[in-house]
Amino acid sequence: MTEPNTPIRVLLADDQHLVRAGLRIILETEEDFEVVGEAADGRRAVELALAERPDVVLLDVEMPHLDGLAATRQIVAATGADGPAVLILTTFDRDDYLFAALQAGASGFLLKNGSPEDLVEAVRILARGDALLAPQITRRVIATFATPAGAVAPTAGRPGAGGGPSDLDRRRLAELTEREREVLVQLAGGASNAEIAERLLLGEATVKTHVSRVLMKLGLRDRTQAVVFAYEHGVVTPGGAGG
Repeated sequence: MTEPNTPIRVLLADDQHLVRAGLRIILETEEDFEVVGEAADGRRAVELALAERPDVVLLDVEMPHLDGLAATRQIVAATGADGPAVLILTTFDRDDYLFAALQAGASGFLLKNGSPEDLVEAVRILARGDALLAPQITRRVIATFATPAGAVAPTAGRPGAGGGPSDLDRRRLAELTEREREVLVQLAGGASNAEIAERLLLGEATVKTHVSRVLMKLGLRDRTQAVVFAYEHGVVTPGGAGG
């Protein structure tokens, strides 16, 4: 999460020079952005992410040497919860890319046919520690869990990933208060802070505090991972009931 009044440091990774140049122009038009590096392949993107420690990494999916999804996994695994947020940029609106990006630990997923304003807002959202998970994407995640073969694999880049719920995950879940567990259930349904506040009869500031504590206790980066985590660990089921 960026500090107030400091520029948002962004790393660009795309194998097309013109695309990177366009992204740089869009971002550097804004006073609060600083592009700290460019990479033409996934391997270089990982190197620069570790060296420069940007706030946000913009990653194309299809790149030489190492694709954007594999690069995301390596960046998240190497930097942990304090590492950069990863925003996947792609031309292809494909569910396999979407779910692979979420599993890899990406905090956002954006199509390249969006507007410059969409890109700028997405980077700012990720830089302040939130996740870019639009309601329609949340619905697609839930729909995937609702299918017999739709279980999403454990989220990469956090303890316990790769083989179902770990003892550490279970202990962390047990540490949640009843209210925090209620908030996690709401997060899994894609609810905004305002919606959670209305449903649980809380103030939005209180909800924000609860969300932060849930993420901290579970060792998660953002709301995106909270959605996947909740389904992986049976906190909620595809039918919508809390576990």
